Amino acid sequence: MIPSTQSAVQLVGADQLTLTPNKVVPTPGATQFLAKVECVGLCQSDMKLLHQFNGHVRKSPVLAHLGEEILKDIPSYVPGDKATVPGHEVVVTIVSKGAKVSSVEQGKRYLVQADFRDLKTASSNGAFGYNFEGGLQQYVLLDERVTIAKDGTSYLIPVPDERGASQIALVEPWACVEDSFIVRERRTLKAGGTCLLALAPGATPDMTGLDWTICGKRLVVGGDILGFDRVEIDSLAAKSIDDLVVIGGDADLLDRLLPLLANHGVAALAIAGKRYRRLVKLPVGRVHYGNVRVVGTNSSRPADAYARIPQSGEVRIGDHVQIVGAAGPMGQMATIRLASLGRGLSIEAFDRNGARVETLRQKAEPVALARGVQLRCFDATVDSPAAYPDYTMIMVPVPALVSTAVNSSRPKGIINIFAGIPADVWEPIDLDLYIGRGLYMIGTSGSTMEDMNAVLDKVLANTLDTNLSVGAVSGMAGAIQGLQAVKAGTMNGKILVYPELADLPLLELDELAERFPTVGAKLVGGGWTRDAEVELLKVAGKR
Repeated sequence: MIPSTQSAVQLVGADQLTLTPNKVVPTPGATQFLAKVECVGLCQSDMKLLHQFNGHVRKSPVLAHLGEEILKDIPSYVPGDKATVPGHEVVVTIVSKGAKVSSVEQGKRYLVQADFRDLKTASSNGAFGYNFEGGLQQYVLLDERVTIAKDGTSYLIPVPDERGASQIALVEPWACVEDSFIVRERRTLKAGGTCLLALAPGATPDMTGLDWTICGKRLVVGGDILGFDRVEIDSLAAKSIDDLVVIGGDADLLDRLLPLLANHGVAALAIAGKRYRRLVKLPVGRVHYGNVRVVGTNSSRPADAYARIPQSGEVRIGDHVQIVGAAGPMGQMATIRLASLGRGLSIEAFDRNGARVETLRQKAEPVALARGVQLRCFDATVDSPAAYPDYTMIMVPVPALVSTAVNSSRPKGIINIFAGIPADVWEPIDLDLYIGRGLYMIGTSGSTMEDMNAVLDKVLANTLDTNLSVGAVSGMAGAIQGLQAVKAGTMNGKILVYPELADLPLLELDELAERFPTVGAKLVGGGWTRDAEVELLKVAGKR
């Protein structure tokens, strides 16, 4: 029986969370459906929403795909300063639906892809757990006009009943990790985009090897090139250039040009045998949040720069990988994901918290051993990397770590900026070294349906256990404390919330085992399992 009210965590203002015991459970309209929330994973991404509230790009109003008349008919649409329910890593079961709903079945379970990419806001997309209420409540209302993309794809992925709720809910954060590796990189000029060719004094470009005609606009500064319109830098708007192609190593010129690079843009630097001879500030935050890319060549041929772009962010056979900040929840996922690959990899995973590093070692070492991967986990406050990396994964938002990675990378190294360095942060980089070694910085934010399905396939094939990342669990009574723990970084792994357990406080797994011995008996090596979940819902649900 569906209750009339429920327990919910609501964000009512910046850094203002409240646990509401009697939030109304809505009745679905014709195009809507009500879902029982089985499990929610708490995420570092929630912290930005909690702090910014109506200033967050995903809390702003939807401007495309659905009109205001439709949106105002959806009770769970809460843009701007309306209270929202956070929580976007969820698995749900459909308990009621309107007469026009055909994409989901009552009684079936689904994994939610939180990013509603067709519902454009001013600077981002609509999203579950942001401007649409999320999963930190016992029941959530969704609307099929929101959950079906323009191409007909549903943002709800059906999942089997026999899998644990935690395993499925955690597909979403694992998919964000997966996306950072399998993302496909653009390796040529953008078709229909705006290209700016900038010539340093005395520089002559070699234009061979690229099809410049695919560009929608071809602009040039510093010279005259047939087929290009000459412009002045000051006449160009910030973030308006898709391909910034710079010939010659003029650092002052590059300083003026880089702010022009659009999201998903490429800065191709053909330095023609020159040197910058000083550090140059690069938009390292936008590598992650804007998918901008910087690549270079010592020649005067821009095609040589594009040729250095890898097809994806995936590690290569035999790579020596360093994971910086490996013991946090997402760092653990990255380490376990890489350890499960095999491929002759060697991994050095380190952090500045010895206890958390030991937890990581216990989780990842058996996986690495089974796959023939050399894994070394260590406390960075007392030890140092033993070898230079081919691939660096940066899991903490410290800009200086990017320049450190550039300085220590082997030739052809990849630097994956996974951590969310703020988009407006720039970091001085030794571009002479970066280009000379053929390095490449990559970064992604969020995940796609492709990523979600890729991780789900691994879970269902038993080649990846998402439960390895779990560090603590709670019911609704501990959800706010759980969010505070995420902010403080005090837990050794992901925190799960089971909304149906209204009174369960936040408990780390060893505390949980002490309070509920029958649940502790279902842990394996101290780690979370489906059997432990079933037992917890049984014994804690009676209290």
